[in-house]
Amino acid sequence: MPCLSLPPLRRAIALSAPIVLGAGPAGSSAAIRLARAGREPVLIDREETVGDCICGGFLSWRTAAQLRELGCGPESLGAHRAQRLRLYAGDAVAETALVEPGFGLSRHALDTALRAAAVAAGTKLEIDRARSVAPGCVSGSRREWRSDAIFLATGKHDVRGAMRPRKNRDPALGLRVRLPAGSPASTPVGDAIELHLFPGGYAGIVVQEGGSTNICLALRKSLLGSAASDPWRLLDMLAEDNPHFARRMEGADHDLPIDTIAAVPYGWIARSSEAGLYRLGDQAAVIPSLAGEGMSIALASAEDAVEAYLAGVEAPQYQARFAHRARRPVGIAEAIWHLAEHRRIAAPATRLAGAAPWLTRAAMRLSRI
Repeated sequence: MPCLSLPPLRRAIALSAPIVLGAGPAGSSAAIRLARAGREPVLIDREETVGDCICGGFLSWRTAAQLRELGCGPESLGAHRAQRLRLYAGDAVAETALVEPGFGLSRHALDTALRAAAVAAGTKLEIDRARSVAPGCVSGSRREWRSDAIFLATGKHDVRGAMRPRKNRDPALGLRVRLPAGSPASTPVGDAIELHLFPGGYAGIVVQEGGSTNICLALRKSLLGSAASDPWRLLDMLAEDNPHFARRMEGADHDLPIDTIAAVPYGWIARSSEAGLYRLGDQAAVIPSLAGEGMSIALASAEDAVEAYLAGVEAPQYQARFAHRARRPVGIAEAIWHLAEHRRIAAPATRLAGAAPWLTRAAMRLSRI
């Protein structure tokens, strides 16, 4: 019987353990909390081998504290400590200390540790590809999974039946290249998280575990189109116009893989949901990545959703509450993102950040969840 035609009575009596769809930080942390509460969740992941998602390679101090509560502190995973924020916009440069230290850590390392912790806590891991989701049922390639509680944690990837709106005429794209340990970029980046601002986007650069340098960009689709949809050509164009970014790209081998993700709905917040369908992480709120708070939102939404479920609070009520909680950090990060896209604004704002670092730290605090 297809998921979408599941009768209400059948759904009410065909109950099973809670299902967590997606084993990224949001999904795995929800599974850990459910398992600790004795609910024996089923965690469904797409791949047997943990991947390496584009976004989330920098962990704020808030994220670090949340991970320690789950027994997966970034220090224990070999994360690279970051203590400063460095901003570049044209010829403008600013640097300030982070409110508290953050960390550079690959999603492969983080997701591997969290998924293993979920299994160790008593979660049942299943490998399947979801084709659609509806209240009470996940239709996978292997089988249908039924439960009265589904925690949707598929990150930036949508599943049929729970699609997010994509209305932006010039949507944001994600692009990532990782330079190997020993590259010329690692030494000048050092213990900083860098943001390189340019018209139509920005690049975040941080050293991660093992000394590799993660260069992750969020940019408008039109900007990639101006480079004939060639990511390496785009990076070369950006380097020509932005000398500080060019120095980070020195020695970058064009044979290195570039990972991309399309149509990222930055600023979107789920303000409602269907009964039994708890949205987590980017399925709940998509904060612009320059805030460095995406992983914290993922973990916070998992904690709130599980607490709501255990207390008997329905998914629509949880979703409305979390939307209210996410509104301020997402709104502030979105405003900063839009300002950063314009060189005439970004360069003076960067100089102001250097002259009044307290403003930058205030923005950091206000964009935390």
